[in-house]
Amino acid sequence: MSSTVSDEQAAGAGTSRRAGGGGPGRRRWVAVVVVIVVLAAAGIAVAVSGVFKPSSSGNGASQYKTSVATVQRQTLTSQTDLSATLGDSGSYTVSNEGTGTVTGLPAVGHVVRRGKVLYQLSGAPVVLLYGPAPSYRSLSEGMTGPDVRELNQNLIALGYASRAALLPLREFSANTAYYLEKYQAALGMTAPTGSLVLGQAVFLPTEAKITAVETGVALGAAATPGEALMTASSDTPVATIDLDTSQEGEIKLGDHVGITLPDGSSTPGVVTSVGKVATTSSSGSTYVPVTVALTHPAAAGGLSQAPVTVTVTTGTVNNVLVVPVDALVSRAGGSYSVEVIGPHGHYLVPVSVGVFDDAAGKVQVSGPGLAAGQRVVVPAL
Repeated sequence: MSSTVSDEQAAGAGTSRRAGGGGPGRRRWVAVVVVIVVLAAAGIAVAVSGVFKPSSSGNGASQYKTSVATVQRQTLTSQTDLSATLGDSGSYTVSNEGTGTVTGLPAVGHVVRRGKVLYQLSGAPVVLLYGPAPSYRSLSEGMTGPDVRELNQNLIALGYASRAALLPLREFSANTAYYLEKYQAALGMTAPTGSLVLGQAVFLPTEAKITAVETGVALGAAATPGEALMTASSDTPVATIDLDTSQEGEIKLGDHVGITLPDGSSTPGVVTSVGKVATTSSSGSTYVPVTVALTHPAAAGGLSQAPVTVTVTTGTVNNVLVVPVDALVSRAGGSYSVEVIGPHGHYLVPVSVGVFDDAAGKVQVSGPGLAAGQRVVVPAL
């Protein structure tokens, strides 16, 4: 800034000399011009000081390292990046409902799927069937209820019966007994009965990936009804977000999102649940849990408790002017400008801002005379 003043003063002095005199009136006019130039320069410096960081030059003057970006006309998608954790969904406790001796247990990490043996009790198989309602009674012909529906749905899913053969699903029919007996024979039961005795099956919502065997549970140990034998989770990977309550409006059930994995690759996903009750963390912030299912679960590659980034699209605008967010220059009152490089130098253009794409670092802008192809000042990297 000191060099600007010196140049202006030198120019003023030369003009005075060419005019044939340097009297007091002429000197006051030059001083006014210098003050105006200095104030104008100071105003620009104040305007850009919130965006550009000064660096020291050899002579002690403050300079700003800048680069140039081009104003573009394009479609802009507003996106927000949220931190998440990739892991297995669900957490289940496998409880025994029969009486006998434990004669078979799955290894930790083993995945048991529908219709397969989960563990053995006194040499007899205890199988895993899918359903939200736990078993609480023995089932036989003539009974009705949601647990009967679950049994019929499993016989259909396992391929032992068609849906039409077991309608209505809430009823334990003669057909249910017939196809259940066929399933029991396939399991190797010595005396299939066509009835499901309490303790012969465990109902869980999904497949069971064994995460731990309870202390004291081992082969040869006695098992009693209601005793917890092991814990399990689903083998289906999900991304879990602790969503700050201030961001609840940015994500909703059914939203399609992108998931960036630890190796930098991306895979699509969909929001399957958004919590209704907020939880307060140890730091005092409040959040709601959000679950995102992977469209292609195999993309997770067996990762567990891995940090990932979920990118949520919150809006789209078409055919708008776009600049890097770093091009915005803060003005008084919370408004913005951009510094345009024109044929006659740099000048500030007041702009209105629209959609922000936080993930890409771009923003929608509009302003008088602003057009695609113009160059604007941005901080240098």
